[in-house]
Amino acid sequence: MLLQKSVHLSLAFLCLMPLTASATEVLEERNIGMTLARDLASEAIMACREKGYSVSAVVVDKHGNQRVALRDDFASKFTLQIAEEKANATIMSGLKSGDFRAQRGDIRPELNHVEGILMMVGGLPIISGGSRIGAIGVSGAPGGEKDEACAQVALDKLEDRLGF
Repeated sequence: MLLQKSVHLSLAFLCLMPLTASATEVLEERNIGMTLARDLASEAIMACREKGYSVSAVVVDKHGNQRVALRDDFASKFTLQIAEEKANATIMSGLKSGDFRAQRGDIRPELNHVEGILMMVGGLPIISGGSRIGAIGVSGAPGGEKDEACAQVALDKLEDRLGF
């Protein structure tokens, strides 16, 4: 009788296991919100404007989906695409786009043929509480290092909103 009860309990437990396992398939994630994305893009543009550069800034979420795209008054329309593709390179690699470019010179030409990715300096990860929640890309300054510097100014300025 005791063995029979034990077998029934074991079978009942096995029947419940898939329900327990499937509960772990529902994921919670941290991602960048629209307001913070907008403010980062705006601050990056303003930082470049103060230096005399007319740029675009694009913020993507942790999956590479565009959250915000802003183009300064005199920036060319192409800077929007370039900024987004720099941000996407950062999402793909988890690194600054310039660092990724430097480390993967062996496949850089091939990666430049991947739609939506551009191996240029000017994309930075957006980190909050130790998690990457997105990336910002800037384009239009005379050199990727200047684009990156403007993005970094924005991240530094809004650091208190990222550190929770």
